[in-house]
Amino acid sequence: MADDKSAGGKVFSDSTIHVDVKDYYGKRVKKSSDLQTSACKAPAQPIPPYIRQALKKVHPEVIARYYGCGLVVPECLEGCRILDLGSGTGRDCYMLSQLVGERGHVTGIDMTEAQLELARTYVDYHMKEFGYKKPNVSFVQGYIESLTDASLEKNSFDIIISNCVVNLSPDKKRVLAEAYSVLKDGGELHFSDIYTSGRLTEKIKNHKVLWGECLGGALWWKDLLQLADEVGFSAPRLVTASIVTVDNKELQDILGDFKFVSATYRLFKIPKGNAKACQVMYNGDITGAEDRFEFDCQYTFKANEEVEVDGEVAAILTHSRFAGDFTFQPPGGSDKSCGVKPKAGIVDPFELALQSGKQGPSSATGGCCSTRSDCCK
Repeated sequence: MADDKSAGGKVFSDSTIHVDVKDYYGKRVKKSSDLQTSACKAPAQPIPPYIRQALKKVHPEVIARYYGCGLVVPECLEGCRILDLGSGTGRDCYMLSQLVGERGHVTGIDMTEAQLELARTYVDYHMKEFGYKKPNVSFVQGYIESLTDASLEKNSFDIIISNCVVNLSPDKKRVLAEAYSVLKDGGELHFSDIYTSGRLTEKIKNHKVLWGECLGGALWWKDLLQLADEVGFSAPRLVTASIVTVDNKELQDILGDFKFVSATYRLFKIPKGNAKACQVMYNGDITGAEDRFEFDCQYTFKANEEVEVDGEVAAILTHSRFAGDFTFQPPGGSDKSCGVKPKAGIVDPFELALQSGKQGPSSATGGCCSTRSDCCK
């Protein structure tokens, strides 16, 4: 395969890992039951009714060939431009197509031509099913490490989602850098992936089946924090987490004492600086989250109730698509509302997963479109 140039002028080429992953998902895995572990199968949390309804309209063959972990549906999507990294057969793209509406657009990118071929086969079917006059979904063959070389413009997407795909890349930092590049200012990378309790051994990382099963390429969760900061993103905000079990004894013996978790994080492209903590009030305008908006595992906003947020979250809410959904304490407010010590933003996903298991499951995705005419301008 010919080399491509990616961000920074570096040459990108199809690595051995890319070839192996293409083979695994293009030839060996034909349906979800072909997977040897549950890492890329089970959703992390119950699916809200409005998303279940949207999924019902997705063609059965597209559903059958879907291999993701968790479900990645952030809030406030009406009119947004969304990019799905590693879109596969397009299940999430067709679901999101209904949530962004005809004025929005969803682009799926995948390196596996066999899956893209299936996804493209059903574009007309889904547009007719949704009642759209023209397609608001498109699929691109390319690499998540080299988005701009796949004709994806810089600063052009409101939201990027990814579902159990980043772990399949041999260069996670490059993936994050490319995502940062094509996001608009204030944009969000909202993704679910598999993480480990420590840095994996070379034996595990070189095991083709473990890599294809989303385990061999899993990132130590603390490394995500460092890579996100190096690329320019805000500190990752942990949304949900659930423990991943490996029932295959042969594979478990190779993995040894390493533990795995499926976690959803949200990263924002916002200005960095010394943002101050302050008071905010959620106005209840996000459809599906009128009473309460679960931003992450630390902050749940109840409608019409003042909440003190740390400086980082204040900056995110101010500069992102959520700005219109909150009332902020005006500049020069009292010492009580601004300038107080912020909460610690780092949460261990394994600890959250254990706590969540004891407390029982909760919604993984919250609400979707805002009642405003457009969430994304």
